[in-house]
Amino acid sequence: MKYTKTYEEMLQDSRKKLFIDIRNQDEFEKNSPPEAINIPQSEFMERIGELPKDEPIYLICYSGKHSDELCEELTPKGYEIYSIASGIYSYYKYTIEHQLSDEEEQNRRCKEIERSIIKKFRRELWSQFTKAINTYELIKDGDKIAVCISGGKDSMLMAKLFQELTRHGKKNFEVVYLVMNPGYNDINYTTILNNAKLMQIPITVFDSDIFDIVAGEVGASGSPCYLCARMRRGALYSKAKELGCNKIALGHHYDDVIETILMGMLYGGQLQTMMPKLHSTNFEGMELIRPLYLIREESIIKWRTSNNLTFINCACRLTESCASCGGTEKGSKRAEIKELISELKERSPFIEANIFKSVENVHLNAMIAYKDANGQKHHFLDRY
Repeated sequence: MKYTKTYEEMLQDSRKKLFIDIRNQDEFEKNSPPEAINIPQSEFMERIGELPKDEPIYLICYSGKHSDELCEELTPKGYEIYSIASGIYSYYKYTIEHQLSDEEEQNRRCKEIERSIIKKFRRELWSQFTKAINTYELIKDGDKIAVCISGGKDSMLMAKLFQELTRHGKKNFEVVYLVMNPGYNDINYTTILNNAKLMQIPITVFDSDIFDIVAGEVGASGSPCYLCARMRRGALYSKAKELGCNKIALGHHYDDVIETILMGMLYGGQLQTMMPKLHSTNFEGMELIRPLYLIREESIIKWRTSNNLTFINCACRLTESCASCGGTEKGSKRAEIKELISELKERSPFIEANIFKSVENVHLNAMIAYKDANGQKHHFLDRY
């Protein structure tokens, strides 16, 4: 596209230029190229008078989608304006690759990341990780665990926690750090690989064509997320079993658990939770564990920010328009529940803990009906 330039091409342009990050202010302040100023997309057209016509303008957003649209609109009006290809992730990719080019710097960064888990965030991360493992008996002697890495903050932290556990804990189990590429675009896939290299996680990568299959099954108007999640989990089970593993570890955290409980009640008409471990029904002898079960998402975000790390949000090729708005959760039922919990928390600081504990304090005699392990329904009138 004639309006598109890479981040490297922007840096190589030696002319005086204006570089604008059009994401919202919160995202800009979290992590943005040092050369950029912030004019949020919502204000951009109102502030068009601030744009020069005698020097090039470069725009960067989440994925490049919105900056492309602005370039198409403003170029005919006499502006020399370009959109940074692949958006903010191109900047992240550039930054990581430059860190990787210096082996001494890479080692220093990795040591800092590891030290922060054991020292600075010990109470919030390390202690809660080991507590979940012990409380729910997630690891047994002789286990071989596939730690599944999607490339997001949760799974990357989980991988580092497992590394620390193998170094400082009992060495009574094996670990494989498993990355599946279901059809990521190049920049997201490279970001995952670069982060693994920066954090010195020895990943095992395998490819699948899940994105292509889901796109064909769902069609343009359907929601691909449920089908995609099921297929990805099945592929992970299959590969893990092929590698001799008896467990897969997923990066769901405390906030995922309480959101799932509330979603089930409000949108599903049922009371159930996301279990800390469960046996696979389709892969005999395989088990799923969730070692981040007691870790708060806020703590993961603080760890990421403290270490100036950047991970992918959603790398799904089928929902890139959502990713361009800052993440696929926006507008979803889970996002609504997350916002609801946040509002309730302002009224009472115990709301989140009470939601979590609610599925541990179930009184069957006070339930109208319930299903047993075999799926058989029991009604209170049966024993009345």
